Amino acid sequence: MKKHSKRYLAAAKLVDPAKTYSVAEAAELLKKTATAKFPETVELAVKLGVDAKQADQQVRATVTLPFGTGKTVRVLVFASGEKIKEAEEAGAVKAGGLDLVAEVQAGFLDFDIAISTPDMMREVGKLGKVLGPRGLMPNPKAGTVTMNIAQAVKDFQGGKIEFRTDKNGTITVPVGKTSFEVANIYGNLKAVLEAIIRAKPAACKGTYLKAATVATTMGPGITLDSSKLQSVAALG
Repeated sequence: MKKHSKRYLAAAKLVDPAKTYSVAEAAELLKKTATAKFPETVELAVKLGVDAKQADQQVRATVTLPFGTGKTVRVLVFASGEKIKEAEEAGAVKAGGLDLVAEVQAGFLDFDIAISTPDMMREVGKLGKVLGPRGLMPNPKAGTVTMNIAQAVKDFQGGKIEFRTDKNGTITVPVGKTSFEVANIYGNLKAVLEAIIRAKPAACKGTYLKAATVATTMGPGITLDSSKLQSVAALG
């Protein structure tokens, strides 16, 4: 049985396990349950009523966190010609063509987001076994396959994130840091939940957002009121 620290146990006493909380209440609690000496990540986990094995029920989209991620996002760009210079000027940590594909294949993975121009995807596709399991493979649905390289780099550095369902139909995504003001944590949570609601597949029938919890890196889970997660309007 896992033993929890005194800090965790003290934080857990602030959360009623029998209660479900509104997004606003959860944002308040997240600040109170953050006991680490470093800014903890705030993570949202949402269980969806979809069959993730069905292609038409998979959920994958992006959303821009209005108050950012709270971390420096390292963007890598696969491109050629002038697009390499465009990427570097926009702030990419590294940009290149076939040489960069080879570098990643050899083990270079010091980046958080990979963006590619469409013409490079034939080569980037060869990195499927490297990038795929890490969720780093560029994809048009995520806005990471584009000719507008400069804008894409700036967007992801400025708070744009991707979310997707895993094999169990659950979306897990970081939504900020505990160093944020309560209002900013609330704003980011609300933005992500709204985006997930809007991304509901037409093939999904019945209850879409079945359950959701938020937690800090070192803190207890806080269960959100699922009755208020069925529409953007219900979020308030």
